[in-house]
Amino acid sequence: MAIAFSVCFAAIATWIALSQAGTSAKSLSGFSESFSGSNSTVAPTSLPPQAVFIDPQSIAVLGTNGSFRESAISTLNPTNASPPFFQAFHPNFVTNVLGDSASIRVVASNSGFAFAHEAPIWNPETDEVFFVSNDGGALGFSDINHNNQVAKISLGEVAQAADASGSTITPLNVTVTALSLPETVQMTNGGTGPFHGQLLFVDSGRGPRPPNIVLIDPASPNNTTFLLDNFYGRQFNSLNDIKIHKQTGLIYFTDSVYGFLNQFRPGPLIQPFVYLFDPVTRRVKVAADGFDKPNGVALSEDGKTAFVTDTGIINGVFGVNQTEPATVYKFDIDQQTGVFTNRRIFAFADSGVPDGIQIDTQGNVYSGCGDGVQVWDSTGTLLGKFFLNTTSSNMVFAGKGRLVIMAETAIYLAEIKASGFDLFFP
Repeated sequence: MAIAFSVCFAAIATWIALSQAGTSAKSLSGFSESFSGSNSTVAPTSLPPQAVFIDPQSIAVLGTNGSFRESAISTLNPTNASPPFFQAFHPNFVTNVLGDSASIRVVASNSGFAFAHEAPIWNPETDEVFFVSNDGGALGFSDINHNNQVAKISLGEVAQAADASGSTITPLNVTVTALSLPETVQMTNGGTGPFHGQLLFVDSGRGPRPPNIVLIDPASPNNTTFLLDNFYGRQFNSLNDIKIHKQTGLIYFTDSVYGFLNQFRPGPLIQPFVYLFDPVTRRVKVAADGFDKPNGVALSEDGKTAFVTDTGIINGVFGVNQTEPATVYKFDIDQQTGVFTNRRIFAFADSGVPDGIQIDTQGNVYSGCGDGVQVWDSTGTLLGKFFLNTTSSNMVFAGKGRLVIMAETAIYLAEIKASGFDLFFP
Protein backbone atom coordinates (compact mmCIF):
# COMPACT_ATOMS: atom_id res chain seq x y z
CA MET A 1 0.00 0.00 0.00
CA ALA A 2 2.83 2.37 0.94
CA ILE A 3 4.71 1.39 -2.23
CA ALA A 4 1.63 2.02 -4.39
CA PHE A 5 1.08 5.42 -2.68
CA SER A 6 4.75 6.39 -3.28
CA VAL A 7 4.55 5.44 -6.95
CA CYS A 8 1.30 7.36 -7.33
CA PHE A 9 2.75 10.42 -5.55
CA ALA A 10 5.89 10.33 -7.75
CA ALA A 11 3.77 10.14 -10.87
CA ILE A 12 1.69 13.12 -9.78
CA ALA A 13 4.82 15.12 -8.92
CA THR A 14 6.32 14.32 -12.32
CA TRP A 15 3.11 15.41 -14.08
CA ILE A 16 3.05 18.70 -12.13
CA ALA A 17 6.71 19.38 -12.91
CA LEU A 18 6.19 18.71 -16.60
CA SER A 19 3.08 20.90 -16.64
CA GLN A 20 4.90 23.74 -14.92
CA ALA A 21 7.83 23.39 -17.28
CA GLY A 22 5.46 23.59 -20.22
CA THR A 23 3.72 26.62 -18.77
CA SER A 24 7.06 28.25 -18.00
CA ALA A 25 8.31 27.60 -21.54
CA LYS A 26 5.15 29.11 -23.00
CA SER A 27 5.48 32.05 -20.63
CA LEU A 28 9.10 32.63 -21.58
CA SER A 29 8.24 32.31 -25.25
CA GLY A 30 5.56 34.97 -24.88
CA PHE A 31 7.93 37.21 -22.94
CA SER A 32 10.59 36.79 -25.61
CA GLU A 33 8.18 37.75 -28.38
CA SER A 34 6.98 40.77 -26.40
CA PHE A 35 10.49 41.85 -25.43
CA SER A 36 11.91 41.67 -28.93
CA GLY A 37 8.87 43.04 -30.73
CA SER A 38 9.66 40.31 -33.28
CA ASN A 39 12.02 37.37 -33.04
CA SER A 40 13.48 38.20 -36.44
CA THR A 41 17.10 39.33 -36.52
CA VAL A 42 17.46 38.68 -40.24
CA ALA A 43 18.67 41.70 -42.17
CA PRO A 44 16.04 43.36 -44.37
CA THR A 45 16.13 42.25 -47.99
CA SER A 46 16.80 45.83 -49.06
CA LEU A 47 18.02 48.99 -47.33
CA PRO A 48 17.71 52.67 -48.25
CA PRO A 49 21.02 54.02 -49.64
CA GLN A 50 21.94 55.79 -46.37
CA ALA A 51 21.12 52.84 -44.08
CA VAL A 52 23.18 50.10 -42.47
CA PHE A 53 21.91 47.06 -40.56
CA ILE A 54 23.54 45.94 -37.31
CA ASP A 55 22.43 42.56 -36.01
CA PRO A 56 22.36 42.77 -32.18
CA GLN A 57 23.81 39.25 -32.10
CA SER A 58 26.97 40.58 -33.74
CA ILE A 59 27.70 42.94 -30.83
CA ALA A 60 26.18 40.98 -27.93
CA VAL A 61 29.57 39.53 -26.92
CA LEU A 62 32.71 41.64 -27.36
CA GLY A 63 35.04 39.32 -25.47
CA THR A 64 37.85 39.86 -22.97
CA ASN A 65 39.76 42.22 -25.24
CA GLY A 66 36.69 43.87 -26.73
CA SER A 67 36.55 47.60 -27.35
CA PHE A 68 34.03 48.44 -24.63
CA ARG A 69 32.75 52.01 -24.39
CA GLU A 70 33.61 53.64 -21.07
CA SER A 71 31.81 56.95 -21.52
CA ALA A 72 28.08 57.63 -21.66
CA ILE A 73 28.85 60.38 -24.15
CA SER A 74 30.57 58.07 -26.66
CA THR A 75 28.78 56.65 -29.70
CA LEU A 76 28.48 53.19 -31.25
CA ASN A 77 29.37 52.97 -34.94
CA PRO A 78 30.69 49.44 -35.62
CA THR A 79 30.32 49.82 -39.41
CA ASN A 80 32.28 53.11 -39.46
CA ALA A 81 29.70 54.62 -41.81
CA SER A 82 29.92 58.38 -42.32
CA PRO A 83 27.11 60.38 -40.70
CA PRO A 84 24.41 61.24 -41.25
CA PHE A 85 22.97 57.79 -41.88
CA PHE A 86 20.34 55.38 -40.57
CA GLN A 87 21.50 52.71 -38.15
CA ALA A 88 18.98 49.82 -38.10
CA PHE A 89 19.06 47.34 -35.21
CA HIS A 90 15.75 45.71 -36.10
CA PRO A 91 14.09 44.98 -39.47
CA ASN A 92 11.01 46.93 -38.37
CA PHE A 93 13.06 50.13 -38.38
CA VAL A 94 13.34 49.78 -42.15
CA THR A 95 9.86 48.39 -42.73
CA ASN A 96 7.85 50.72 -40.49
CA VAL A 97 9.97 53.83 -39.96
CA LEU A 98 12.29 54.39 -42.91
CA GLY A 99 10.62 52.81 -45.91
CA ASP A 100 12.44 52.08 -49.16
CA SER A 101 13.62 55.54 -50.13
CA ALA A 102 14.46 57.30 -46.86
CA SER A 103 17.00 60.11 -46.96
CA ILE A 104 18.64 62.45 -44.44
CA ARG A 105 20.68 65.62 -44.87
CA VAL A 106 21.65 68.96 -43.34
CA VAL A 107 19.33 71.79 -44.36
CA ALA A 108 20.76 74.63 -42.22
CA SER A 109 24.05 74.95 -40.36
CA ASN A 110 26.37 77.29 -38.49
CA SER A 111 29.41 75.56 -37.02
CA GLY A 112 30.10 78.48 -34.67
CA PHE A 113 26.65 78.82 -33.10
CA ALA A 114 24.32 76.28 -31.43
CA PHE A 115 21.30 77.96 -33.02
CA ALA A 116 19.23 74.74 -33.30
CA HIS A 117 18.92 73.38 -29.79
CA GLU A 118 15.32 72.69 -28.77
CA ALA A 119 11.62 73.63 -28.88
CA PRO A 120 10.88 72.70 -32.51
CA ILE A 121 7.34 73.62 -33.58
CA TRP A 122 5.99 72.98 -37.07
CA ASN A 123 3.44 75.58 -38.16
CA PRO A 124 1.37 73.87 -40.89
CA GLU A 125 -0.20 77.13 -42.11
CA THR A 126 3.15 78.53 -43.27
CA ASP A 127 5.17 75.30 -43.46
CA GLU A 128 7.78 76.79 -41.15
CA VAL A 129 9.64 75.23 -38.23
CA PHE A 130 10.39 77.39 -35.19
CA PHE A 131 13.15 76.51 -32.70
CA VAL A 132 15.54 78.02 -30.15
CA SER A 133 19.28 78.25 -29.60
CA ASN A 134 21.13 76.61 -26.73
CA ASP A 135 20.38 78.32 -23.42
CA GLY A 136 23.56 78.46 -21.36
CA GLY A 137 25.41 75.61 -23.05
CA ALA A 138 28.41 75.41 -25.35
CA LEU A 139 28.22 77.67 -28.43
CA GLY A 140 24.90 79.05 -27.18
CA PHE A 141 26.32 82.51 -26.44
CA SER A 142 23.69 82.87 -23.71
CA ASP A 143 24.32 83.16 -19.99
CA ILE A 144 23.32 85.15 -16.92
CA ASN A 145 23.85 88.34 -18.96
CA HIS A 146 22.63 87.24 -22.39
CA ASN A 147 19.37 85.74 -23.66
CA ASN A 148 19.09 82.93 -26.20
CA GLN A 149 17.39 83.18 -29.61
CA VAL A 150 14.07 82.05 -31.08
CA ALA A 151 14.25 81.55 -34.85
CA LYS A 152 12.64 79.75 -37.80
CA ILE A 153 13.29 78.18 -41.19
CA SER A 154 10.95 77.72 -44.14
CA LEU A 155 10.47 74.15 -45.34
CA GLY A 156 9.22 75.64 -48.59
CA GLU A 157 12.66 77.15 -49.05
CA VAL A 158 14.19 73.78 -48.17
CA ALA A 159 12.11 72.11 -50.89
CA GLN A 160 13.18 74.69 -53.47
CA ALA A 161 16.84 74.31 -52.54
CA ALA A 162 16.51 70.52 -52.65
CA ASP A 163 15.02 70.65 -56.15
CA ALA A 164 17.81 72.95 -57.30
CA SER A 165 20.46 70.60 -55.88
CA GLY A 166 19.15 67.64 -57.84
CA SER A 167 20.06 65.37 -54.92
CA THR A 168 18.39 63.91 -51.83
CA ILE A 169 21.56 63.95 -49.71
CA THR A 170 23.52 67.08 -50.67
CA PRO A 171 23.74 69.44 -47.65
CA LEU A 172 21.72 72.64 -47.92
CA ASN A 173 21.92 75.87 -45.93
CA VAL A 174 18.64 77.77 -46.01
CA THR A 175 17.96 81.10 -44.29
CA VAL A 176 17.58 81.13 -40.51
CA THR A 177 15.37 84.04 -39.44
CA ALA A 178 15.55 85.25 -35.83
CA LEU A 179 12.43 86.60 -34.11
CA SER A 180 12.46 89.89 -32.24
CA LEU A 181 10.80 89.21 -28.88
CA PRO A 182 10.27 91.26 -25.72
CA GLU A 183 12.69 91.19 -22.79
CA THR A 184 10.19 89.14 -20.77
CA VAL A 185 10.81 86.08 -22.96
CA GLN A 186 14.00 84.66 -21.45
CA MET A 187 15.91 81.48 -22.24
CA THR A 188 13.19 79.66 -24.16
CA ASN A 189 13.78 75.90 -24.08
CA GLY A 190 10.62 73.91 -24.91
CA GLY A 191 7.83 74.34 -27.42
CA THR A 192 4.82 72.71 -29.05
CA GLY A 193 1.58 73.52 -30.82
CA PRO A 194 0.37 75.67 -32.40
CA PHE A 195 -2.15 76.24 -29.59
CA HIS A 196 -5.16 78.20 -30.89
CA GLY A 197 -2.90 79.36 -33.71
CA GLN A 198 -0.11 80.52 -31.39
CA LEU A 199 3.30 79.00 -30.70
CA LEU A 200 3.37 77.53 -27.18
CA PHE A 201 6.76 77.88 -25.47
CA VAL A 202 8.23 77.39 -22.00
CA ASP A 203 11.03 79.66 -20.82
CA SER A 204 13.76 78.76 -18.33
CA GLY A 205 13.99 82.34 -17.10
CA ARG A 206 17.25 84.21 -16.47
CA GLY A 207 18.56 85.63 -13.21
CA PRO A 208 15.56 86.98 -11.28
CA ARG A 209 13.35 86.89 -14.39
CA PRO A 210 10.89 84.03 -13.79
CA PRO A 211 10.42 80.91 -15.89
CA ASN A 212 7.06 81.01 -17.69
CA ILE A 213 4.66 79.62 -20.24
CA VAL A 214 4.15 82.00 -23.14
CA LEU A 215 2.14 82.17 -26.36
CA ILE A 216 3.87 83.80 -29.33
CA ASP A 217 2.14 84.80 -32.55
CA PRO A 218 4.02 83.07 -35.41
CA ALA A 219 3.39 86.11 -37.62
CA SER A 220 5.39 89.31 -37.26
CA PRO A 221 5.51 91.29 -34.97
CA ASN A 222 5.23 88.08 -32.89
CA ASN A 223 2.99 89.41 -30.13
CA THR A 224 3.29 87.53 -26.82
CA THR A 225 0.83 86.45 -24.12
CA PHE A 226 2.00 84.98 -20.81
CA LEU A 227 -0.11 82.20 -19.31
CA LEU A 228 1.78 81.23 -16.14
CA ASP A 229 4.96 82.18 -14.29
CA ASN A 230 4.63 80.70 -10.79
CA PHE A 231 3.28 77.90 -8.62
CA TYR A 232 0.99 79.77 -6.20
CA GLY A 233 3.59 82.48 -5.67
CA ARG A 234 6.71 80.29 -5.88
CA GLN A 235 8.95 80.56 -8.94
CA PHE A 236 9.67 77.43 -10.92
CA ASN A 237 13.33 76.40 -11.31
CA SER A 238 13.76 76.44 -15.11
CA LEU A 239 10.96 75.12 -17.29
CA ASN A 240 12.13 72.65 -19.91
CA ASP A 241 9.52 71.03 -22.18
CA ILE A 242 5.79 71.16 -22.88
CA LYS A 243 2.98 69.22 -24.63
CA ILE A 244 -0.77 69.65 -25.14
CA HIS A 245 -3.24 66.88 -24.25
CA LYS A 246 -5.14 66.56 -27.53
CA GLN A 247 -8.42 65.41 -26.02
CA THR A 248 -8.75 68.10 -23.33
CA GLY A 249 -6.47 71.00 -24.25
CA LEU A 250 -4.72 70.69 -20.89
CA ILE A 251 -0.99 71.39 -20.86
CA TYR A 252 1.80 69.28 -19.35
CA PHE A 253 5.23 70.76 -18.74
CA THR A 254 8.48 69.81 -17.00
CA ASP A 255 10.54 71.84 -14.56
CA SER A 256 14.19 70.92 -14.11
CA VAL A 257 17.28 72.61 -12.64
CA TYR A 258 19.36 73.31 -15.74
CA GLY A 259 19.14 77.07 -15.31
CA PHE A 260 21.10 76.68 -12.08
CA LEU A 261 23.44 73.99 -13.47
CA ASN A 262 24.26 76.27 -16.41
CA GLN A 263 24.63 79.24 -14.05
CA PHE A 264 21.95 81.57 -15.36
CA ARG A 265 19.31 80.91 -12.68
CA PRO A 266 19.39 80.92 -8.85
CA GLY A 267 19.65 77.69 -6.88
CA PRO A 268 16.62 75.37 -6.98
CA LEU A 269 13.81 76.27 -4.59
CA ILE A 270 11.24 73.63 -5.52
CA GLN A 271 11.38 69.91 -6.33
CA PRO A 272 11.70 69.01 -10.05
CA PHE A 273 8.22 67.96 -11.21
CA VAL A 274 6.01 67.36 -14.19
CA TYR A 275 3.08 69.79 -13.94
CA LEU A 276 -0.46 69.88 -15.32
CA PHE A 277 -1.86 73.31 -16.28
CA ASP A 278 -5.39 74.28 -17.28
CA PRO A 279 -5.07 77.30 -19.61
CA VAL A 280 -8.75 78.20 -19.09
CA THR A 281 -8.90 78.28 -15.28
CA ARG A 282 -5.12 78.91 -14.90
CA ARG A 283 -4.99 76.20 -12.25
CA VAL A 284 -1.73 74.26 -11.98
CA LYS A 285 -0.88 71.07 -10.10
CA VAL A 286 1.82 68.42 -9.93
CA ALA A 287 1.26 65.49 -12.29
CA ALA A 288 4.35 63.38 -11.49
CA ASP A 289 7.39 63.39 -9.21
CA GLY A 290 10.38 61.21 -8.36
CA PHE A 291 12.75 62.54 -11.03
CA ASP A 292 16.36 63.64 -10.91
CA LYS A 293 16.08 66.05 -13.86
CA PRO A 294 12.76 65.70 -15.73
CA ASN A 295 13.22 66.86 -19.28
CA GLY A 296 11.24 65.86 -22.37
CA VAL A 297 7.54 65.00 -22.23
CA ALA A 298 5.29 63.36 -24.84
CA LEU A 299 1.68 62.18 -24.84
CA SER A 300 0.22 59.36 -26.90
CA GLU A 301 -2.25 60.18 -29.65
CA ASP A 302 -5.17 58.73 -27.66
CA GLY A 303 -4.21 60.77 -24.59
CA LYS A 304 -3.92 57.73 -22.32
CA THR A 305 -0.14 57.37 -22.02
CA ALA A 306 2.72 59.72 -21.19
CA PHE A 307 6.49 59.50 -21.60
CA VAL A 308 8.97 61.57 -19.61
CA THR A 309 12.74 61.61 -20.02
CA ASP A 310 15.10 61.99 -17.08
CA THR A 311 18.48 63.44 -18.05
CA GLY A 312 20.08 63.02 -14.64
CA ILE A 313 23.60 62.27 -15.89
CA ILE A 314 24.00 65.78 -17.35
CA ASN A 315 24.95 68.32 -14.69
CA GLY A 316 25.71 71.40 -16.77
CA VAL A 317 28.97 73.09 -15.83
CA PHE A 318 29.45 70.44 -13.14
CA GLY A 319 30.03 67.71 -15.71
CA VAL A 320 28.62 64.19 -16.13
CA ASN A 321 27.72 61.51 -13.60
CA GLN A 322 26.89 58.56 -15.80
CA THR A 323 25.47 56.47 -12.94
CA GLU A 324 22.46 58.81 -12.81
CA PRO A 325 19.41 58.44 -15.09
CA ALA A 326 19.50 58.65 -18.87
CA THR A 327 16.07 57.11 -18.99
CA VAL A 328 12.63 57.26 -20.61
CA TYR A 329 9.77 56.51 -18.22
CA LYS A 330 6.28 55.50 -19.27
CA PHE A 331 3.07 56.35 -17.39
CA ASP A 332 -0.66 55.92 -17.62
CA ILE A 333 -2.66 59.16 -17.54
CA ASP A 334 -5.51 59.03 -15.03
CA GLN A 335 -8.52 60.14 -17.04
CA GLN A 336 -10.21 61.74 -14.02
CA THR A 337 -7.35 63.61 -12.37
CA GLY A 338 -4.88 63.99 -15.24
CA VAL A 339 -1.98 62.83 -13.05
CA PHE A 340 0.56 60.25 -14.20
CA THR A 341 0.24 56.76 -12.68
CA ASN A 342 1.80 53.30 -13.05
CA ARG A 343 5.35 54.54 -13.58
CA ARG A 344 7.65 52.05 -15.32
CA ILE A 345 10.92 52.15 -17.20
CA PHE A 346 10.50 52.29 -20.97
CA ALA A 347 14.03 52.71 -22.33
CA PHE A 348 17.58 53.73 -21.46
CA ALA A 349 19.74 55.69 -23.91
CA ASP A 350 23.11 54.09 -24.59
CA SER A 351 24.63 57.40 -25.73
CA GLY A 352 24.16 60.70 -23.93
CA VAL A 353 20.66 61.24 -22.60
CA PRO A 354 17.15 60.99 -24.05
CA ASP A 355 16.13 64.65 -24.23
CA GLY A 356 13.17 65.86 -26.31
CA ILE A 357 10.70 63.15 -27.23
CA GLN A 358 8.08 62.56 -29.95
CA ILE A 359 5.76 59.70 -30.98
CA ASP A 360 4.74 58.61 -34.48
CA THR A 361 1.34 57.33 -35.60
CA GLN A 362 2.41 53.71 -35.02
CA GLY A 363 3.37 54.33 -31.40
CA ASN A 364 7.12 54.32 -31.99
CA VAL A 365 8.97 56.67 -29.62
CA TYR A 366 11.72 59.04 -30.84
CA SER A 367 14.19 60.87 -28.60
CA GLY A 368 17.16 63.13 -29.20
CA CYS A 369 20.26 61.48 -27.70
CA GLY A 370 24.05 61.76 -27.69
CA ASP A 371 24.43 60.21 -31.15
CA GLY A 372 21.37 61.59 -32.91
CA VAL A 373 17.76 60.40 -32.68
CA GLN A 374 17.03 56.97 -31.23
CA VAL A 375 13.76 55.13 -31.98
CA TRP A 376 12.05 52.46 -29.86
CA ASP A 377 8.88 50.54 -30.65
CA SER A 378 5.93 50.49 -28.26
CA THR A 379 7.55 47.72 -26.18
CA GLY A 380 10.74 49.72 -25.62
CA THR A 381 12.83 47.69 -28.09
CA LEU A 382 15.48 49.78 -29.83
CA LEU A 383 14.65 49.74 -33.54
CA GLY A 384 17.30 52.07 -34.88
CA LYS A 385 18.90 55.48 -34.94
CA PHE A 386 19.12 58.57 -37.08
CA PHE A 387 22.87 58.52 -36.54
CA LEU A 388 24.50 61.97 -36.57
CA ASN A 389 27.51 61.20 -34.34
CA THR A 390 26.58 64.32 -32.39
CA THR A 391 23.94 65.34 -29.89
CA SER A 392 20.36 65.99 -30.87
CA SER A 393 18.18 67.56 -28.20
CA ASN A 394 14.84 67.39 -30.02
CA MET A 395 12.99 66.83 -33.25
CA VAL A 396 9.51 67.34 -34.71
CA PHE A 397 7.40 65.73 -37.41
CA ALA A 398 6.51 68.33 -40.04
CA GLY A 399 3.66 66.81 -41.97
CA LYS A 400 3.66 63.45 -43.68
CA GLY A 401 7.02 61.68 -43.78
CA ARG A 402 9.21 64.63 -42.70
CA LEU A 403 11.23 64.62 -39.49
CA VAL A 404 13.11 67.84 -38.68
CA ILE A 405 15.99 67.20 -36.27
CA MET A 406 17.67 69.80 -34.08
CA ALA A 407 21.42 69.12 -33.69
CA GLU A 408 22.82 72.28 -32.05
CA THR A 409 24.91 73.69 -34.92
CA ALA A 410 22.82 72.07 -37.67
CA ILE A 411 19.27 71.16 -38.63
CA TYR A 412 18.65 67.87 -40.44
CA LEU A 413 15.66 66.85 -42.52
CA ALA A 414 14.87 63.13 -42.74
CA GLU A 415 12.31 62.11 -45.35
CA ILE A 416 10.90 58.77 -44.24
CA LYS A 417 7.85 56.51 -44.32
CA ALA A 418 6.71 57.23 -40.76
CA SER A 419 4.67 60.29 -39.81
CA GLY A 420 3.70 61.95 -36.58
CA PHE A 421 0.22 62.91 -35.47
CA ASP A 422 -0.78 66.57 -35.23
CA LEU A 423 0.44 68.32 -32.08
CA PHE A 424 -1.60 71.47 -32.54
CA PHE A 425 -4.82 72.27 -30.65
CA PRO A 426 -7.64 72.55 -31.42
